[in-house]
Amino acid sequence: MKKILFILLFLIGGYTVQSQVLITLLLGDKLNSPNLEFGLDGGVNWTRVSGMETKNFATKWNLGFYFNFRLKNQWWLYTGVLVKSNMGVDNLTDNDLSFLQATIYKDIDDNTQRAAGDYSQKMSTFLVPVLVKYKFKNHLYAELGPQFGLTYKSWIEFEADIEGRDAIIKEFNKEKLNKFDVGIMVGLGYTLFKGTGWTLGAKYYYGFVDVYKERSGTKNSSIFLKLNIPIGAGEEAQKKAAEKAAKKKAKKLEKKKKGK
Repeated sequence: MKKILFILLFLIGGYTVQSQVLITLLLGDKLNSPNLEFGLDGGVNWTRVSGMETKNFATKWNLGFYFNFRLKNQWWLYTGVLVKSNMGVDNLTDNDLSFLQATIYKDIDDNTQRAAGDYSQKMSTFLVPVLVKYKFKNHLYAELGPQFGLTYKSWIEFEADIEGRDAIIKEFNKEKLNKFDVGIMVGLGYTLFKGTGWTLGAKYYYGFVDVYKERSGTKNSSIFLKLNIPIGAGEEAQKKAAEKAAKKKAKKLEKKKKGK
């Protein structure tokens, strides 16, 4: 347990994602046991902020690690940290940009017109789900619980194509946002290889805290598609399952011989 707490503090403390993934790969098999599963958590999410004029979702990739703690029988506690994750919203309108006091860039040839391009709000955020999970015997599962977020960097990004070249301008606005977020998350999923391998899942999150300090009703929401890869535990579970199947087969053959 001390080693687990040390790794959590180490990862959350600001080291690079590469270091975090490396630690997961090196120590995952040592952390796993019949009542604890540890591994990589990654996938894609579609995110937006309610209360804005734009309704467009932004597509983001995320990566982190997870823990599955067995509580009792088929009840588990799922947690971890998405250390490479983003929230936000795409295609901000002029009214959205005016509220955010963001620069609206003008066309080079006609400074009365808005320059062609896309404005988006981007937020780099640590995400920590704490979900109660129930695993059904058919390897499906359902989970529910809070998710906590810590935004450590945010900016308005203008992306345009200028004479065939991609141009990106960032205008940081962390001071306009609430740093902490909390909300409710619900999810469903399926564990492959008869419940011993990778897990595919979908989750929906809705935040309770306003994203912007000066506008109520601006809540984060996001749909996640995830892939969990256990480190070490899956292989061990599959080995035990194979041994169990072999013993069962041997017993059948022995009964068959006795019957003759």
